[in-house]
Amino acid sequence: MKIAPFEIEQYFDQYEFTTPHLLCASDCETMSTADLLAMADMSLADLGRLRLGYTESQGSLDLRTAVSRLHKSVQPNHVVILTSPEEGIYLAMRTLLNPGDHAIVLTPAYNSLLAVAQHITPNVSQWEIKPTATGWEIDINAFERLVKPETKLIIVNFPHNPTGFLPTPEQQQAIIDIAQRHDTWLFSDEMYRGLELHGTSTLPSAADLYHRAIVLAGLSKTHGLPGLRSGWLIIQDPDIRAQLQNWKHYTSICPPAPSEFLALAALKVHEQLIGRNRRLIEHNLHIATPFFERWAQLFEWRPPQAGSVALVGLTLPSAADYCHKLAEKAGVLLLPSSYLGYDDQHVRMGFGRADFADNLAVLEKYLQAVTT
Repeated sequence: MKIAPFEIEQYFDQYEFTTPHLLCASDCETMSTADLLAMADMSLADLGRLRLGYTESQGSLDLRTAVSRLHKSVQPNHVVILTSPEEGIYLAMRTLLNPGDHAIVLTPAYNSLLAVAQHITPNVSQWEIKPTATGWEIDINAFERLVKPETKLIIVNFPHNPTGFLPTPEQQQAIIDIAQRHDTWLFSDEMYRGLELHGTSTLPSAADLYHRAIVLAGLSKTHGLPGLRSGWLIIQDPDIRAQLQNWKHYTSICPPAPSEFLALAALKVHEQLIGRNRRLIEHNLHIATPFFERWAQLFEWRPPQAGSVALVGLTLPSAADYCHKLAEKAGVLLLPSSYLGYDDQHVRMGFGRADFADNLAVLEKYLQAVTT
């Protein structure tokens, strides 16, 4: 059985490394290996002495302990280190879902959060975030109406990619209460957790609130280290964790030793990396706001509450057509919302890169040229 095309990654395959001005990157500003090790007070010589043998399938105890310390009620044995965060989505869906099971997915979403579930079972409902005049909102009552007796899994992503939406603590607890009441599993994608903006408090991890939550996190987005491909799942249930480990033996077997070494370095400076990237996002949003005011006839601006991305309305017939044209004519890359399974009237923009202002200036120069 064929799986749906991974439209986001196919789009980036086409444009990411040939288009000079990226304005839709979902990750934050990265750094060199040497800079990361220096920040963590570790040496390149230590990395050079690392033996490149097999590692523990579940991940090293040191790294799992470092991950557990980011939570209140997570133990090292609850953590499964992944070869990439993407692997965690596949493993969790394969472990939890069977044909005929019902799943609910918060949308729009990164393709695999929806497509892998749909590949396993056709019985998938979409719970769609809705736009407001100034932001985005979720309808908890609409969500609960989607729950069925056969609902096995609820899939959410907070802070949300691509809208930048963050639920209130009360909304988060309502989702967990509904999952608990119906005895369903909750898959919580928390790849952007820690990037709450403008003094907003970080929500508790679902892993600290619900024993049937499976949490995905990693270093690609919040920490700005996607080249490490380092991520993890938190699974408190020992039987489900063992089943997932068995699926893992059919994918990557174990994490790469260099990634584990550098992930430990990153978690040593967890707060510094997060603070650095949060400040950069807020700086870029300060630059973006007057841009959107100047071009209000073209863009509908809903600032993100958290994370490094936002979904921006576009007052044109087709966002996809516009984005392809923009890449080819101006060398500027935006991501059309249709590649996220949403409408064709929005684009995703990213605010976590150091070259954001320069790239936005290129876009504005192009807009000025075509409107004069």
